[in-house]
Amino acid sequence: MNRPDYSPLEPIAALSTPWGQSALALVRVSGAGSLGLLEALFEPPGALRAAPGHTAVHGRLRDPAGGEPVDEVLVIVYRAPRSFTGEESVEICTHGSPLIVGRVLDILSRAGFRPAGPGEFTLRAFLNRKLDLTQAEAVNEIVRARTDRARALALHRLAGSVEGRIRELKQRLLELEAAVEVRLDYPEEDLPGELAPEAELDGLEAGLAGLASTYRIGRLYQEGVTAVLAGRTNSGKSTLFNRLLREERAIVSEAPGTTRDYLEGGIELEGVPVRLFDTAGYGEAGDPVEREGQRRTDALVEGAQLVLYLVDAAAGLRQEDRLFLERRAEQPSPAGPGLLALWAKADLPGVPSAPAGFLTVSAATGRGIGELAREMGARILAGVGPASGEE
Repeated sequence: MNRPDYSPLEPIAALSTPWGQSALALVRVSGAGSLGLLEALFEPPGALRAAPGHTAVHGRLRDPAGGEPVDEVLVIVYRAPRSFTGEESVEICTHGSPLIVGRVLDILSRAGFRPAGPGEFTLRAFLNRKLDLTQAEAVNEIVRARTDRARALALHRLAGSVEGRIRELKQRLLELEAAVEVRLDYPEEDLPGELAPEAELDGLEAGLAGLASTYRIGRLYQEGVTAVLAGRTNSGKSTLFNRLLREERAIVSEAPGTTRDYLEGGIELEGVPVRLFDTAGYGEAGDPVEREGQRRTDALVEGAQLVLYLVDAAAGLRQEDRLFLERRAEQPSPAGPGLLALWAKADLPGVPSAPAGFLTVSAATGRGIGELAREMGARILAGVGPASGEE
């Protein structure tokens, strides 16, 4: 597999906004000589070279092959080193027609701009010491954030919070090393101050452990978790799936075995993105399709961080339910206690009270759904510790 050419010496160009029809689009260029190359395509002549940094210039881009105007644009000039990449950079705001954007990228390529590789602008910012490694990673996390909490944590890292803590711990370690070396080299000297290396090392170890926990927290909020609804056929999984999604995604029927393959939806709990799966119910598999559906349910349950096992309160707790719950309880999830037992269809008349350890819910009426969501959030956060805004 060929690796992208990330030569830092060439000027690069890329579309920074999503491809597709829109009111406006933004094309970014960066690299030594960018203004000179772009000047040959821009009118009025000389306007870009004369523009101070961080200013906008209105004009037109022309195709140098025939002088035809391509678009009326607004160009923002950034002079090195006061730019995101630390290089001479320009942002070109065009109209958002894919035809126009394609023409702009084409004339930039012919003018000498190489198409930028994935993440290359951030790479150049890192190489030019405009960002440290943790901040470069934070840029990617902001772009990929699926919840507001993930965005806030990534923005905190972009501000340098993690790098600042790394520098602090490094400085403390260097100072401890220097103090120990001085006392070893000059044991006869009466040096001021008490030295307690073990206590200091314990403090450093605690600081490093706290720093490592920010990785687990960040990963949880970025990648999210998988939650699977499981249970016997007709236990109310699809109704609960729809209730949690707040939309009618799954077909609901009194006939058992309506769901023969899994359905997937997305929700957010405690700021964590959750992939929620409705699955084929367990029971007698009458044909190969039902057997395959149950096999897929088993695979999803095996890989889930959280399993919601539903028992139809009207049908009662059966031996196969007990066996599933016992087996799953012996396989703790890496995200904490990964099993919630639900006493479902609690709205039906005459149903008995839930057994110990079960949450009582009715997806049809909404009873217990708020408590269920709170308990799911608590289970998801278990094992990573509190996710403070300060990390």
